[in-house]
Amino acid sequence: MTELTVFDPPQCCSTGVCGPSVDPKLSKLAADLDWLKKQGVAVTRYNLSQQPGAFVENATIKGILERRGEDALPVFLVDGEVMSQGSYPDREALAGWVGVKAQSSETESGGCCGADAEKQQGSGCC
Repeated sequence: MTELTVFDPPQCCSTGVCGPSVDPKLSKLAADLDWLKKQGVAVTRYNLSQQPGAFVENATIKGILERRGEDALPVFLVDGEVMSQGSYPDREALAGWVGVKAQSSETESGGCCGADAEKQQGSGCC
């Protein structure tokens, strides 16, 4: 089983999807990581403010932090190999790293108009 490990910068909670102003990138990432789990990928996520030991215990992450500091976060590892540093990837990138076919949430549901968008034109949906 492929393992994706995320090392997040300090956040108020494990996903960063909390508080009065939620960063849309973080809520999208949370949904994408849940989707990967449903595809059979083992996903582990560490938050620097809540689990600092995980950052120190991982030699790769410790080295990155020593060289670049917290600006390197988030860091994404797939089976221990660094895939990304300093930004949050989209679903397509995540899927490519772990070898699954990417589907956007709109593709799965057919977007706001459903699967038969042409039939629903004029319905006020789109």
